[in-house]
Amino acid sequence: MRRVYCLFFLLSFLTFQSARAQEMNSEKLSELIAQVSDSVATHGNTIQFMYGERPLICVYDENANRMRIISPIVKTEDLEEEQLLNMLVANFHSALDVKYALSDEVIWSVFIHPLKELADHQVLDAIDQVYAANITFGTTYSSTNLVFPGNTKKKEAPKAKKLIERG
Repeated sequence: MRRVYCLFFLLSFLTFQSARAQEMNSEKLSELIAQVSDSVATHGNTIQFMYGERPLICVYDENANRMRIISPIVKTEDLEEEQLLNMLVANFHSALDVKYALSDEVIWSVFIHPLKELADHQVLDAIDQVYAANITFGTTYSSTNLVFPGNTKKKEAPKAKKLIERG
């Protein structure tokens, strides 16, 4: 029984140490972004950078323990209805950790996560996924090669008739 307690203590300690070692902060976030980007400009809690010829922005708030990496894709005035529907389907099947979102009349690829809980590899993966979702918009609408099974393209369906006619 004593060995079980020792083993439990050791595993608890190692888990605590590894969780502590993964605490992300603004300095570490900036360093990771600088390692993989073509250019970086930091303004307060915003890091703007170029990645694969696409603009990406990282916004973080250490007090709220939140961060997001975003990339503008298309203005809504240039958006076709089919693209809108396909991006909504992609949010379920192929966008994975990244989502397509609308803000300020622009469609964005967006990754949102608690800041402190991020590991280095998750930040780098998030950058890759935001970039991939941006460049595949209008084609595969995907952030990785992985796709969840099911309908991955919107299908035209006849409009349903109202079940109850109101007079």
